[in-house]
Amino acid sequence: MNWRAAQASERRLQREEQRRRRDLERRTKEEAKLSEIERSRLEVETYESWLEVLVSAHKEQSERLDWVALKASLLPPCPVKSSYHEYRAKQRIAVLPDSQKDDSGAMLAKAQNQDEEAHHEALQSYAKEKAEWERLKDLASRVIAGEHKAYHEALTEFNPFAEFSGLGSQLRFTVPNPKLLVCVLKVKGTEVIPSEVKTLTATGKVSVKQMPRARFHELYQDCLCSYMLRVAREVFALLPVETLLITACADSIDPRTGQTVEQPVLSAAMPRAEVDGLNFERLDPSDAIENLTHRGDFRASRKSGTFMPITPLTPADIAQPSIQSLDLPGLSAEVKRLREELTSMVAELQPSPREPAPEEGVAP
Repeated sequence: MNWRAAQASERRLQREEQRRRRDLERRTKEEAKLSEIERSRLEVETYESWLEVLVSAHKEQSERLDWVALKASLLPPCPVKSSYHEYRAKQRIAVLPDSQKDDSGAMLAKAQNQDEEAHHEALQSYAKEKAEWERLKDLASRVIAGEHKAYHEALTEFNPFAEFSGLGSQLRFTVPNPKLLVCVLKVKGTEVIPSEVKTLTATGKVSVKQMPRARFHELYQDCLCSYMLRVAREVFALLPVETLLITACADSIDPRTGQTVEQPVLSAAMPRAEVDGLNFERLDPSDAIENLTHRGDFRASRKSGTFMPITPLTPADIAQPSIQSLDLPGLSAEVKRLREELTSMVAELQPSPREPAPEEGVAP
């Protein structure tokens, strides 16, 4: 898939998300025209639709970007000057009566100027398109080479997480090596998850009750896990990394103060091969995360109704990629790391310097 298709795909996903929101807003505006029962039904449907949005982020993904194809893409053809307006003018002049041909020179000059202006505008557009092509081609080369800065530029350029900002989420990425991406995901669950439960009574009225603590926490947990899976899908669709190490931060109780603070609550290592093998339409997001290498006590948090703070996983906690799977930049980084480890081990094995033994006395 080329970069235009990637951008089109991202715009399509954003349009679909916006369309869903606009549809909900439109339906809400129309409730004034509906009967009381229909308004109640619409209110509950809107509430349930929003809950579904929160826990189904993992079901969508941008199309995969082929960086090799982008690097090999050809320069767009330079526009050729057209004489369209001039030819049309000559046709009109040819059928003019002799009494009107005195203006033919002005007509022809005007048509030629129109062709010049059209060609000038085409050249300006071509210059912009060429500059964009050169920039993305250079970015593709650097991404393929595993350049850390290029990874960040690609994430900013294509921005597959644009819709997350509207759901109170923030993302931060670091690149320890070309095959591993580390992400911190912050989700403001208290801002996006409703604190009330809305249901429809037998008489067609809306029943509003305070959401049970356990239910709120269950939704919050599924929301976190769904977002984590979505981040993994987008990262693997965009970048040639093999593993995503992602940590989710959420509101939890600080046992030292009893106050609600934002702390790391769930950390997971997501290998590309395992993520690609998941059926995202049918899986439960919390169960999917629990089946991966992770750190976070789901059972304890479900029992307490609040997240338990954790120490996030680090690159040192997960298996390193095999030498055979590394490209040249990754192999170079791995050799450097192994050299440093070997130097440290050799230094530890060296015997400590001894004090020189006192000289023995010589008998007279």
